[in-house]
Amino acid sequence: MSSLSTLLLLLRYKCPPIPPSRFFLLPSPTLQKPPPPPPLLILPNHLRRKPRLSRPVAAPPGAMSAQGALSEALALIQSAPPTWKSAVFSNLLIFVGGSPILVAGLSAPGIGAAFLLGTLTWRAFGPSGFLLVAAYFVIGTAATKVKMAQKEAQGVAEKRKGRRGPGSVIGSSAAGCVCAFLSIFGIGGKAFSHLWLLGFIASFCTKLSDTVSSEIGKAYGKTTYLVTTFKIVPRGTEGAVSLEGTIAGIVASVLLASASFLLGQIKAPEAVICVAASQIANLGESIIGAAFQEKEGFRWLNNDAVNIINISMGSILAVLMQQVFVPNM
Repeated sequence: MSSLSTLLLLLRYKCPPIPPSRFFLLPSPTLQKPPPPPPLLILPNHLRRKPRLSRPVAAPPGAMSAQGALSEALALIQSAPPTWKSAVFSNLLIFVGGSPILVAGLSAPGIGAAFLLGTLTWRAFGPSGFLLVAAYFVIGTAATKVKMAQKEAQGVAEKRKGRRGPGSVIGSSAAGCVCAFLSIFGIGGKAFSHLWLLGFIASFCTKLSDTVSSEIGKAYGKTTYLVTTFKIVPRGTEGAVSLEGTIAGIVASVLLASASFLLGQIKAPEAVICVAASQIANLGESIIGAAFQEKEGFRWLNNDAVNIINISMGSILAVLMQQVFVPNM
């Protein structure tokens, strides 16, 4: 027996046989299943957390108070019909904002008198009535300041460089104040309410025409005549008129009456009536000034008193002319 055969016999008896499956089949790994999910925990309603709702961001207390004050102020100004409270508050705001213009045209007591006039006007005729008086003041002050140095050199300028005092304010607005009171207290009822407004407007048209004609006549009048005798007199003479001043006064009256028409206060025929009444009253004022002012026995008839007579004539004439020519309006 060959050595190879002997070796194979020894291996057969000493080594156990290996099954075929040990060479060809590998043990398959055990697959582990994932653990089941934990059971869902359901809480009672009283233990559940409620979702948070986003709250609106509140404005700071200061901003809220300022906004509320502004809204209240606007509501007060726009009160319809106007009240005494709204009139005082509105005038206070306007006078504070317009103080540079007021100081240029009025003395300190004059500003106080103008505040009372403005409050009364706002209460009676509202913002449009106040705007009319403001336009009168601005135009009148501008005319007074024209060529002030020349007027001062000639001795015909208004005192305090044209800054008017309470006497001038009262003398210029007395008739308008009467109309305002008649309107506030409802004298005559609705049938007369429009007449009081017309008289109010006519009084300021009359005074503005008088102021502008006088101041422009002092500044630019080439020839000045005494209205009663047509004698040539120096500028600034009481009762004297000039062509330049008369034209300027008519233009001023037309401007103020047109403003009242555009503001819806009066109709076009009534605006014409205001202009006509103002010129008739100014002619009467010139006659009174030339014949009686500061003459013997009429020392009390100073410029302020003549102004009251002048604007009263313009106001009364306008009301009478409206009743005669356009009674149905």
